[in-house]
Amino acid sequence: MRPLITKTYSPKAAELHADWHVLDAAGRPLGRLASEIAQLLRGKHKPTFAPHLLVGDFVIVVNADKVVVTGKKEAQKTYYRHSQYPGGLKAINYALMRQKHPTRVIEHAVKGMLPHNRLGAAMLRRLKVYTGPTHPHEAQVRAGASKAAAPEAQG
Repeated sequence: MRPLITKTYSPKAAELHADWHVLDAAGRPLGRLASEIAQLLRGKHKPTFAPHLLVGDFVIVVNADKVVVTGKKEAQKTYYRHSQYPGGLKAINYALMRQKHPTRVIEHAVKGMLPHNRLGAAMLRRLKVYTGPTHPHEAQVRAGASKAAAPEAQG
């Protein structure tokens, strides 16, 4: 008897739908929050996940300035960048980065957890980070919630 041959499932363009998620960063550890965000951006929580397609959702992070780190990272964690000129290495520690650019702390952590290619860049564009509790995407979040509730009401 021949074995049953199955084909690899690949989602169609009509099956791809991006939802909107709002996450509150207040009091949450940076790494755990970043891994949750990366999973939502990649779409690994969906049954239609495909590693070569943009199947992930949009993620809005509020209260980015209230994210916490454990241990001595507040004083010891360092972010590096280079100007591509000789001697152009610049370093800034976590405390100063959080004070000057609190959104970049989360963006940097999430960027390291996504694929380092064009698809990863497209996923990162779906991340919206805000320092306060408000964001300008309320209409998208409400529209996504009403679409999700509509099939349940019909059934």
